[in-house]
Amino acid sequence: MRIVVILLLLLILLSLGSALTFLFRDRGKGTERTVRALTFRVGLSIGLFLLLMLGYGTGLIQTRL
Repeated sequence: MRIVVILLLLLILLSLGSALTFLFRDRGKGTERTVRALTFRVGLSIGLFLLLMLGYGTGLIQTRL
Protein backbone atom coordinates (compact mmCIF):
# COMPACT_ATOMS: atom_id res chain seq x y z
CA MET A 1 0.00 0.00 0.00
CA ARG A 2 2.83 2.36 0.86
CA ILE A 3 4.49 1.85 -2.52
CA VAL A 4 1.25 2.59 -4.36
CA VAL A 5 0.75 5.83 -2.41
CA ILE A 6 4.32 6.96 -3.07
CA LEU A 7 3.97 6.08 -6.76
CA LEU A 8 0.76 8.09 -7.04
CA LEU A 9 2.38 11.07 -5.30
CA LEU A 10 5.29 10.93 -7.75
CA LEU A 11 2.88 10.75 -10.69
CA ILE A 12 0.99 13.77 -9.33
CA LEU A 13 4.24 15.75 -9.08
CA LEU A 14 5.30 14.65 -12.56
CA SER A 15 1.98 15.74 -14.01
CA LEU A 16 2.22 19.09 -12.26
CA GLY A 17 5.73 19.59 -13.63
CA SER A 18 4.65 18.71 -17.15
CA ALA A 19 1.77 21.20 -16.92
CA LEU A 20 4.24 23.90 -15.89
CA THR A 21 6.51 22.98 -18.79
CA PHE A 22 3.62 23.11 -21.26
CA LEU A 23 2.53 26.46 -19.85
CA PHE A 24 5.97 28.00 -20.41
CA ARG A 25 6.54 26.41 -23.82
CA ASP A 26 3.15 27.34 -25.27
CA ARG A 27 3.27 30.88 -23.84
CA GLY A 28 -0.50 31.05 -23.43
CA LYS A 29 -1.31 29.83 -26.93
CA GLY A 30 -3.18 26.56 -27.16
CA THR A 31 -3.25 25.73 -23.46
CA GLU A 32 -5.01 22.45 -24.17
CA ARG A 33 -1.94 20.44 -23.16
CA THR A 34 -1.69 22.34 -19.88
CA VAL A 35 -5.37 21.79 -19.10
CA ARG A 36 -5.09 18.10 -19.95
CA ALA A 37 -2.07 17.67 -17.65
CA LEU A 38 -3.81 19.49 -14.81
CA THR A 39 -6.98 17.46 -15.31
CA PHE A 40 -4.91 14.28 -15.13
CA ARG A 41 -3.33 15.55 -11.89
CA VAL A 42 -6.73 16.26 -10.34
CA GLY A 43 -7.90 12.77 -11.31
CA LEU A 44 -4.81 11.23 -9.71
CA SER A 45 -5.33 13.30 -6.57
CA ILE A 46 -8.95 12.20 -6.25
CA GLY A 47 -7.91 8.60 -6.87
CA LEU A 48 -5.24 8.84 -4.18
CA PHE A 49 -7.72 10.32 -1.72
CA LEU A 50 -10.23 7.53 -2.42
CA LEU A 51 -7.50 4.90 -2.11
CA LEU A 52 -6.43 6.30 1.27
CA MET A 53 -10.03 6.38 2.49
CA LEU A 54 -10.57 2.80 1.32
CA GLY A 55 -7.34 1.67 2.97
CA TYR A 56 -8.30 3.32 6.24
CA GLY A 57 -11.84 1.94 6.07
CA THR A 58 -10.68 -1.63 5.48
CA GLY A 59 -7.94 -1.45 8.10
CA LEU A 60 -4.95 -1.59 5.76
CA ILE A 61 -3.91 1.83 7.06
CA GLN A 62 -3.94 2.23 10.81
CA THR A 63 -3.29 5.31 12.90
CA ARG A 64 -0.27 5.40 15.18
CA LEU A 65 -1.42 8.11 17.60
